[in-house]
Amino acid sequence: MRERQHGDAAGGIGLLTRIERALGTGTAAYLPGDGWIRLTLPLDDGGPAPVTVDVVADTAREPEGIAYLLPGGGLNFAAEFFTPITPIIPANAGAPHGVVTEGGRGERNLAHTLRRRGLLVVGVTPREDAAAPADVSAAWGLEAHRRDLARVVDALDCELGLPYAYVGHAAGAALALDAASHDASPRLRRVVALDTTGPYTGDLALRAADARDAYATQLAQGVPGVDPGLAALISKAVADPDGVSPAPWPPDRTLRFTQAGLAHFALIRTAALPGPTNWIHTQGRSAGTYDFGATPAEDRFALTRTSLATWHAATAALGSGLLPAALLRDLAAVWAGDEDTYRIAWNRITAEVVWLNTELGRGDHPRGAELIRAGGNAHVSFDVVPGYGHGDAVRAGAAASDVWSRF
Repeated sequence: MRERQHGDAAGGIGLLTRIERALGTGTAAYLPGDGWIRLTLPLDDGGPAPVTVDVVADTAREPEGIAYLLPGGGLNFAAEFFTPITPIIPANAGAPHGVVTEGGRGERNLAHTLRRRGLLVVGVTPREDAAAPADVSAAWGLEAHRRDLARVVDALDCELGLPYAYVGHAAGAALALDAASHDASPRLRRVVALDTTGPYTGDLALRAADARDAYATQLAQGVPGVDPGLAALISKAVADPDGVSPAPWPPDRTLRFTQAGLAHFALIRTAALPGPTNWIHTQGRSAGTYDFGATPAEDRFALTRTSLATWHAATAALGSGLLPAALLRDLAAVWAGDEDTYRIAWNRITAEVVWLNTELGRGDHPRGAELIRAGGNAHVSFDVVPGYGHGDAVRAGAAASDVWSRF
């Protein structure tokens, strides 16, 4: 059934009605915009939590193809690809200490960028975003995510028959590559992998194997979900920036970060944080500078690509924010080159691949792209975006020119 939130838009509503019918049962919501319309449809398949499909269509023209947008681990379509959506204030106007604001027009996000290129945007959010902690399953590994995605793609391919691309970020990029290795459709034209990692070599492969083992142990202990906690960190930094956090301050561990300091440190210096997988970042989630002062209150920090306001808007759009430990285990196995635990068939990826990593995020590790080329695919590019952190690839104010223009 449909929950009507407005009158039908002049165009696009017919297409979205067809898509809703093709995807099956669920309670849909429609959001109209200026020249566009968005459908959000949690797919009711009887499971403990639904996969959610978001479709953004242009109301003035028919789409020429489809871009399937696949969010990173613990994230969803809105946080990754539909933020920001509100009008942007002038750059640095009234910005508080440590915050960069981006000037520009509203609707400056990847979903609208692709829509304006003539594509139907289809975001596929994994079911863990809608799950309660008790609902997260030890079976929700990379293969389960690929099966969920395939059901959506197959349904829309039968209905629309349009050429399509997979566009993923982080874990979503690994999913895009894995899906492409199982997708023989001639309508799959391109895979865009944003800041992800194929197999490491040397010491990093050993660290990845340790991470795989840590998540396998967690699963064996009956703990199937992981909460990264980033949304709470950023929310506290916005609500009470000068408040005292519970985290020890590195120059003097008897003292504590401020709430704003901790959030900025976690974004900028992610690799310095404890945890099984923070080391995969060359530096951090977001480009910036962090200098310790004489006391935590005197620390100086700034984000240089993506504002804290944008990070806050993105994390506020999250559902559970949970990550399945099974997914993390499988991703770590891919990083370790452990094909017994999980194998991406690099040699079966025949669509064009555009692989873009960030200098401060996943860094210059092209082994996955090299394996695709070695399998006979000549249409593979790999590049590193300088000065960008991991999340900046999808949220930075200049990402449209620095990153998205490359695919």
